[in-house]
Parts: sequence; structure tokens; C-alpha cells
Amino acid sequence: MLTIKTIDAAKPREKSYRLSDGQGLYIQIPPKGSKRWRFRYYFEGKEKMLSLGTYPDTSLKTARDKTRSMREILSSGTDPALVRKEISQKNLESNSFQVIATEWHQKYYQTWTEGHAATILSRLENNIFPWLGSEPIDSITAPDILEALRRVESRGAIETAHRIRGIVSRVFRYAIATGRAERDPAADLTGAIPPARSEHFPTITSPKEIGELLRAIEGYSGHFVTKCALQLAPLVFVRPGNLRQAEWCDIDLANKEWRIPASKMKRNNDLIVPLARQAVQLLKDIYPYTGTGRYVFPGVRTSAKPMSENTINAALRSLGYRKEDFTGHSFRSMASTRLNEMGWNPDAIELQLAHVEQNEVRAAYNHAKYLDIRVKMMQAWADHLDELRAMK
Repeated sequence: MLTIKTIDAAKPREKSYRLSDGQGLYIQIPPKGSKRWRFRYYFEGKEKMLSLGTYPDTSLKTARDKTRSMREILSSGTDPALVRKEISQKNLESNSFQVIATEWHQKYYQTWTEGHAATILSRLENNIFPWLGSEPIDSITAPDILEALRRVESRGAIETAHRIRGIVSRVFRYAIATGRAERDPAADLTGAIPPARSEHFPTITSPKEIGELLRAIEGYSGHFVTKCALQLAPLVFVRPGNLRQAEWCDIDLANKEWRIPASKMKRNNDLIVPLARQAVQLLKDIYPYTGTGRYVFPGVRTSAKPMSENTINAALRSLGYRKEDFTGHSFRSMASTRLNEMGWNPDAIELQLAHVEQNEVRAAYNHAKYLDIRVKMMQAWADHLDELRAMK
């Protein structure tokens, strides 16, 4: 049997040679390079050999332990090489892009809205997993990712291609944080996909036309809950989905504040919507009708669900506004344009619109810094709308 002293004393020769430890274990001494442990055995009458590591990284004791394990597998009638291959394959699969991406999604999906989480998974399943899902994540290159994105681009879905690149990048950053990748190749693709053409929502920005719109809403003769939603929309200019899914538990009338949880937003923190006195009064008006339920604007058929996503747009159509002229989303661009023209701080406007801030540290800082300004801005905006409504 070998000793550490014997192994250390073994010097390279002109040709490679072996020192045996018994039980099939030996150490190979090459003319150049590291000393290597080998396990030689016979399976089904054929001589086979397995590498057990290099010396001194793999010690004499460790090499013997590995040999003992290999011989136990062999005594059970199984080829140790086959077992090693299966273990290697499992380790490979556990580091595949699909496994890590699924793990990332499961870890974070509860912080997203249900629809946003489903969209992310669907984009991966349809556009990335079929081509890169089984690949070890640390073997995927920027050209590999670009090839998958080109398939999306070829369908004309350029904006979707950009969003998928962002998703892939987030998966790689998660893999880096968990020690399974060293860098993010998706970051190298910035500029590789042509920019998406911006699709602006139609809107109304002239004071006269805004006044006409507000008077038309005031004269709406449809369902009372729908009218209240129409009246609140320009005052808070949140996304249509947030408006129709507004819940009473998130609204604090005493403190004139609507706090939309991050779980309902495409962001990492809550959105605070300061409520002007006009908005508070509207909510007080509707409270006797819907205040005992969950939603501020419940559906017509059942109060267990929020207002339909088509309700606001249908109401606008009934007032004579075509989809080419104005939609439920247009209240946001209307407010953004006018508030900038009125001279309000652009950062405060962007924060109130809940446009995603890429720098999370800056986002937290701005969130606190501009809240007082936003409170004043929202009240001034509501007063401005009153003035426009009164204009003839």
C-alpha cells in the first residue's frame, strides 16, 4: 500500500508510470503535469478505468474512500462508470437554464401580479426553453440568446424580443447570485435588437377639449358606479387595471391616500396615490353603494369581481369618443402632458405615473423625496380640472 511519503517522493520519468495502492487503485505519474488517481476494474469481462482526481487536491484517504464506494457499486452488479454518468447528467440538468429560470420564477412570482407572472413564464416557455432550456446555464453565450431572440423579432414582435432579453438577463443575474453562473451574456445584447416603435395612446391635451371631455363625463347617464370610475380616472390617472381593481382596504379616506400594493403593480414598492379633496368626495359618494364589498368599482353582474376591463372604454364610446380619439389609458398621457406644461417637477410626475425606476436605490430616495410635492401636485391638478370643466 502507498504512503504519502512514497507518493511525494515519486519523481517524473521519461515515460508515465504507476504506483499501485491495491484494490484497483493506483496513482499515475506522468512525465509532466499532476499525479492522477485511477481506479481500474473489470465489468462483464472488460477492463475499465475511472479517474478519481489529481494529487494532492485529492488526498490518499479520499482516493481510497472513492475506491471503496466504486467497489461497493461494482459488487451490486452495476457498472460504476454508468452510475457516475447518471450523477453527472443530473448535476448537469440541475444547472440547466430551464431549471434555474423556473426556480427564479417560483421564488419571485408572488411579488408580481398574477397576470405579469403568467406572462413572464409564457414568454420563457414559448421563446427560450425550446432552444436553450436544456443547456447548462454557464455554457450559454450571447450569440445563443440572440439566435432565440431573432426568432421573436422575425415575427415582428420587436418589443416582446426586448422584454424577453430583459427576462433572460434577470435569470442570469439570479444564477450569478446563487453561484451557478459567472456573468450575464444577455447584457451583451444591448443594441443587438432594433428599437421597438413606440405606440402612443391617443389622448386629448388642449384645455378646451379636456373641458369638453369632463363635461361629457359629468353628463354620463349610464350606471352610477361606471360614472364614478369615469370621474375618478382623470383625478388619479392610474393604469386602467389598477382603477377597475381598486379595493376599499387600500384606500384611507381620512389621510387622503390610496396605497396600491406592489403585488398589484409592475414595481418593487407600493404606489401612493395622494387623493385630492375632489377624489375623496367621489369615493365618499360611492361608498354607500359599494363600501361593504371588496372592490370600489365591482362588476355589474357580481360584486365578487371587479369592473370589466371594457367598461370604461365602452362608456367613452357612448359619449362619442372613438378608440382612435381617447381610451381609458389616455387619462395618463393627458395628465402627463398637461402637468409638464404646467411646470411641475418631471421626476414627481414620472413617480406618480408609476413608471419603473431602474435604479432601486434612486427609486426609494425619490419615493420619499417627492411625496410632499406629489400631494400638492395632485390637488393642484384636481383644481385645474375643475377650472377646465367650468370653461365654456
